[in-house]
This record gives sequence, C-alpha cells and structure tokens, in this order.
Amino acid sequence: MQIEIWSDFVCPFCYIGKRRLENALENFEHKDEVELIFRSFELDPSAKKHYEENIHELIANKYGIPVEQAKASNDNLVAQAKALGLDFNFDDLIPTNTFDAHRLSHYAKTEGNMKELSERLLKAYFVDSLNISDHKVLASLAGEVGLDYDKALSVLESNEYDVDVRKDEEKAARLRVNGVPFFVFNSKYAVSGAQPSETFLDVLNKVRNEELESPTIEFLSKEDETSDSDNCSDGKCNI
Repeated sequence: MQIEIWSDFVCPFCYIGKRRLENALENFEHKDEVELIFRSFELDPSAKKHYEENIHELIANKYGIPVEQAKASNDNLVAQAKALGLDFNFDDLIPTNTFDAHRLSHYAKTEGNMKELSERLLKAYFVDSLNISDHKVLASLAGEVGLDYDKALSVLESNEYDVDVRKDEEKAARLRVNGVPFFVFNSKYAVSGAQPSETFLDVLNKVRNEELESPTIEFLSKEDETSDSDNCSDGKCNI
C-alpha cells in the first residue's frame, strides 16, 4: 500500500496529522506493507525568510483578528499536539520560507532518509525553535539523520531539486489540493486534514480489502476538496 502525504514543515496540522496516521499504523496489522511518500506543498510560496513579527502577530495580521485571539488559537493547537506527545512551542517559533527545506527533503529521498528528515524538520520548527530556512541549520539537521553535512550544504547552495518540489506541487494542483495535510491512498482514496487516528485506521483497512480499480479520488473524511475555509481551524492549513 502506498500513501502519499502532501504537507508543509510550518503547518501544525501536518505534524499532528502525521502523528495520528503513525498511531493508526501501529494498530494496522499490515503496517509493514505500507510505503509512505512525502510530497512537497508550500502554504505560502511567497513567505519571507525573516520576519520582525512573531507567529501570533503574523496570524492576527493575516486573518484580521486580535493577537490575543490568534494566540488562543495557537494554544489550542499546542494542546492538541500535547495529547500526541508533541511539545509545540509557538512563542519562540521562527516563521520562515520552506522552499529550501523541501529541496533538502528531496535530496534526502535519494539517500533513503526522507522520512527521517521530514520528522526532524517538523520537530526543528515546532519544538526546537530553529530557523529551517538557514542553510547551515538545515545541513546540520541533515547530518543528524545520517546525511552528509557538506553534501547537504552543497545542495542547498545550488538550485538542485527545485524541479522535484515543483512537480509535487503541480500534482497537488491537479488533485485540487487547497490545504494540507492531504493523504492519498493507492492513488484512489483521499483523506483531507489531520483526521483522528480511527479515521486513518478505517481507511487503511478499507484500502487493504480492496483492489485498486480507479484513479478517481474519493474523499473518505468529512472534508471535501472544495472546502473554502481560510484558516487552520478545520484540521488542515489552507493556502
């Protein structure tokens, strides 16, 4: 079974959804037959590498809400993450652009370390308060998961894997993905958003018991691909 996961490293629901899927896999009898493929998706391709504002202020400005309301929303995310064993630290989080991090993940894929690097990048951003657009930081994270630091730095200082990131994003566009996380099972079934582990387990069992017959995407979560929500309150982060 193949599961494609479109996500961004600065999307809180992507980390939450990833962990919920992993929890479902732990209860799935055939988990050893499941292949996870991480796909690139930038929530904001125009994001700057450096901001003067903190994340609470940026969210407040983006959605036209008071900073206190933005912080309350982030506190809710912290609580959701905590229930999964994740210690989000929004107060010290460093908002930034993720394009280079996505390029690095595609380099990691060629070395068989994409899964490990994806987890490390999410933790670096949400837990460790690291700047995941800084090339030296990224190369160090690559080194932590067994990749060569100098090679990683060389990749980051070039334009390598630009095309790979864009191909993932183009495929997402064809599938009409407008928010992440977005999970596609065997090119047939889609789950949108950080659904409960029980939902993921139901889909895993359904896919296991069916043969792949049609490339048509069928949504198995309550969300559908036409959702017009403009924030992260519905279990996914939208563009």
